[in-house]
Amino acid sequence: MARYKDGCRELCGVRLPDGMKENQRFAEPIITPTTKADEGHDLNISREEIIAQGLVSEEDYAVIEDYTRRLFARGQEIAARHGLILVDTKYEFGKRDGKVYLIDEIHTPDSSRYFYAEGYEEKLAKGEPQRQLSKEFLRQWLIEHNFMNEPGQTMPEITDEYALEVSNRYIELYEHITGEPFNKAAEADNLAQRIERNVSVYLAQNK
Repeated sequence: MARYKDGCRELCGVRLPDGMKENQRFAEPIITPTTKADEGHDLNISREEIIAQGLVSEEDYAVIEDYTRRLFARGQEIAARHGLILVDTKYEFGKRDGKVYLIDEIHTPDSSRYFYAEGYEEKLAKGEPQRQLSKEFLRQWLIEHNFMNEPGQTMPEITDEYALEVSNRYIELYEHITGEPFNKAAEADNLAQRIERNVSVYLAQNK
């Protein structure tokens, strides 16, 4: 949004309309591709640049774009049933044996932002921050503690109390999306042993 306020009207080759407010919906979802940098953050890139550089063929890009639109529409539908708005998300794709695959997690707090549907329009009209479920609050906490993942910066210490708050926010999103309660393990459980046990059970069931 900062770049938009500075006058930027193009993102990853996509033209942006004038006069938009922060957190306002687009008339139609837009796709903003990125590619992996050798170091640091992902790099913005346009559809045309991706194809011109031979990173993805035009045929494969059409498949990726189709998957992206259908996945996002499905994610929005599920979120809406639980009183949430799927605002934006990240999908990662790979190719194996000539076929395009969706890889990595999707529609989680690590890859997506959700707003509460209730009160969205009112807050938008007043220019107020939206109530949201995502990892954005953690990013803001890091920024407030002078950490923006830049070279030479030291990661601030995350207290047990704040780690618990992060966990509770993730649990809240889980319960909203699934409609099911999240049953916490007993605090006395050994975390490492529990992870090992759960992974072993999963592997045994999926040989």
